[in-house]
Amino acid sequence: MSYQTAPGAMPPQSVGAAEGQEQQPNMFQVSSHPIALLFLILFKSIALGLYLLGNFFTNNFILLFVLCVLILAVDFWTVKNISGRLLVGLRWWNEVREDGTNEWIFESRDASVPVNASDSRIFWIVLYATPAIWSLLAIVAFFSLRFQWLLIVIVAVILAAANLIGYQRCDKDQKQRWSQISSEGSGSLVSGMMSGLMSSAFTSGAVGRFFSRG
Repeated sequence: MSYQTAPGAMPPQSVGAAEGQEQQPNMFQVSSHPIALLFLILFKSIALGLYLLGNFFTNNFILLFVLCVLILAVDFWTVKNISGRLLVGLRWWNEVREDGTNEWIFESRDASVPVNASDSRIFWIVLYATPAIWSLLAIVAFFSLRFQWLLIVIVAVILAAANLIGYQRCDKDQKQRWSQISSEGSGSLVSGMMSGLMSSAFTSGAVGRFFSRG
């Protein structure tokens, strides 16, 4: 038996495939904070674009250097204070004490507050990929003897690595606190159950009769 398709109509399988493709949302559609996700990627893309393609627009290295460093600084501040807090519920900063020592301070969301799995995955991928890409560009700049451009790459690697290390420590601190809260909650639950059982036993008089003379 053969099937005939009307002119201009799509076969049933093609229609189903087209509908399946249309139903696949992109990362911004499934994100809980698409604007934060956009700027997480946007500033990094602009900095990389200026570094790789800046010579096509101008030969002024000082201008390109200033623009790249400014964008890298804005990206660093945005990721540290906004993107991480919205996308994964983490935030870190470093304070200098009066004696000159540094103190790491971490903030994290409550364990009962869920995080968007897509946002978290993209955030960590971008966080790890950024210093890796700039490190590769540093190697290329070094062996091609482009030492001026290497200055931009060094700034980019330092800022990207600082955010990566900060969020790694913040995530580790969060997991330790959650584990401690979980263990304390389990201990409180066990002690509460034991107290309840003992209280019930005394109330029912079973323990009293056991220790009575008769």
